[in-house]
Amino acid sequence: MRGRSRSRASSAVIGNVLLIAIVVVLAATASAYLFGATDGSPDPAPTVAQSTGEFVPQDGNDGGVVRITHRGGDTLRVADLEIVVDAQAVCGKVGRLVNLPASGGDPRPTSEFVRGDDVFDNSFNSVTGPIGEDGRTVDGRWSSGETATFRLAGTECRLTSGESITVRVVHTPTNAVVIKQTLTA
Repeated sequence: MRGRSRSRASSAVIGNVLLIAIVVVLAATASAYLFGATDGSPDPAPTVAQSTGEFVPQDGNDGGVVRITHRGGDTLRVADLEIVVDAQAVCGKVGRLVNLPASGGDPRPTSEFVRGDDVFDNSFNSVTGPIGEDGRTVDGRWSSGETATFRLAGTECRLTSGESITVRVVHTPTNAVVIKQTLTA
């Protein structure tokens, strides 16, 4: 009789292990389905393979013109972008162009197009190309070969020769930096 009770105990243990394994597999499958079905994973950020930038001082003014050229990679939807100008090393300021393309090309800190510090030139047509008024009339996209231009206000953040700013183009749905250029005056 002793041999029989041992085999019964082994069968009970094996049965319990199999039952637990089945429950774990079913729970994992159900949770993967439920979380996978509700997981609104955003599309990946666009890839910009190459870009160039330049900072050109304005004639007779203290500000300057920033040009960022998208040289290769995915076409960018302008409404999904923000332009961040980081001039903390020079004047302690960071400004963002938002809600692009900027209508009228007239950014102001209190407008719908600027957040953060006032580092932008507030004159007419200070934002052009696919991120400015031109972008509204074309197709709202920034394609390879196109140049976005905006002006900085020299009165708010003086840049002298040899000083640098960093310009980032941020894809807002994914919060990914798709273009980063450090530009020297």
